[in-house]
Formats: sequence, C-alpha cells, structure tokens
Amino acid sequence: MARKRRKKSLLARGKAALKLLGIFLLFVILGMIGSVYVKENPENFPWTQLSLNQPIGLFTGRKLAALNGEFPQCQLLLNEAGVMFEPFPASGADQCRRDQNVSLLAPPADRIAYRPQRLSPTCPVVAALKVWEDRVVQAAAIKIFGQNVKSIRHFGSYNCRKISGRDAWSEHATGNAIDVAAFELADGKIISLSGSWTGAALEAQFLREVRDGSCDLFATVLSPDYNAAHADHFHFDQAPRGAAGNRICR
Repeated sequence: MARKRRKKSLLARGKAALKLLGIFLLFVILGMIGSVYVKENPENFPWTQLSLNQPIGLFTGRKLAALNGEFPQCQLLLNEAGVMFEPFPASGADQCRRDQNVSLLAPPADRIAYRPQRLSPTCPVVAALKVWEDRVVQAAAIKIFGQNVKSIRHFGSYNCRKISGRDAWSEHATGNAIDVAAFELADGKIISLSGSWTGAALEAQFLREVRDGSCDLFATVLSPDYNAAHADHFHFDQAPRGAAGNRICR
C-alpha cells in the first residue's frame, strides 16, 4: 500500500511539474510573439521612438503633439523623413512668440506642394503634415479617385490673434496651426471644402476621410461640421494638450 501511495504521489508531482513547464513554455512563446509584434508595429506603443515614415499607430498623435518644445528632435525627424525645410528665425513676443517654426521649401516633384508656397508653421505641425500627406491624404485620393494629390491650398498658419469670440489665444498666434482649404489632384481637378463638402458623393467622401484620418494626428481638427466659421476650411493644430491624448475632432 505504501509503495502504491508513493507511486501516486510521484505521478501527481510529475503531472504538476509538467503543468508548470507547460505554463512556463506558454509564457515564453507569448513573450516571443509579443516581442515580434512590438518590433513590427512600434507605432502602437508609447515607449517606442516616433518615426514619420511609420504607419499611424495608437500613440502617433500623442508623440507628434509631444514634439512641442522639442525643436532639435523635431527637426531631426523631419530630416530623417526627407522633408525640405529650413529653421525659421525666432520672432515675435509674449503669446505670439515664434521659436520652433520651420519654413517649408519647394518639395521634390513626387511630393505634395503647398499653395501659396511660403508656409512656416511650428515643427510639430509640419511633422504631423508629413504623416498626414502620406497616410491620410494620398491614401484617400488613390482609393477614391485612383490618383494622387499634387498640391494643397491653404489659408495660412501664423496669425497673431485670439480665438474668434473668445479671450483665449489661438494656436495660430505662434503658427502652431494650419487652415487647409482645397486639394488639387494630379489631373488638375480641385476639391475645395467650400464647394465639395456637401457636393458630389466622391468629393464629399474624400474630404470626410481626410477629416477623420486627421483626428489621429492633430490635437485639434475642426471642419465645416463644427461651425459656419469653418465652412470653407479644415483647421488643424498641435495644441500641447494632445500629448496627453486630449484631442478635439469635429
């Protein structure tokens, strides 16, 4: 009897050991799978370094907004992504102080141009525009129209003023915003917010896809759905609150 009990005890211990080994191997396998996923999808994790050439991930918008106050790092990212720019000299004072702006230069022929060409937003706005052009604008244009966007028309970036109807200063006061009015396709077709937001189905679909995709990259996105003041343009900005995930998308 004692021998049988010892046998059962050894068998039970063996089963328990095998169970523990199985659990250990499961965790090892899951860890290896997780490691591969992190390596192949760094954009979805808060601790990985931002690259403007990566797909849009869960934390891309926060990382872009966190570039506020990180001018050298932001310029490094633009250089790595092949953005044509030069630092804009510090200017202005108080709420209208510009000290992390860059001037966009004429891009290569295969990149989107801005009209008017002279545009000097903050570096975090330019960084977000780079990702937006590639991952949102061009993706929507190819999907819906089968062709690229060749230029974007805007109403400017810098304007030393307060928010209309409020006492708070606008992000435009430091150039930390841009107002986008229209898109020109490769075949010359113009898709403007004033004429297409409620116009033909494909043009309206394109503008809404662009608006919705923008919300993953900018701290603030305001469209014609917000109010009458934005009936003819998108307002994008990189307000610092975006680094904490506090974004406005309307």
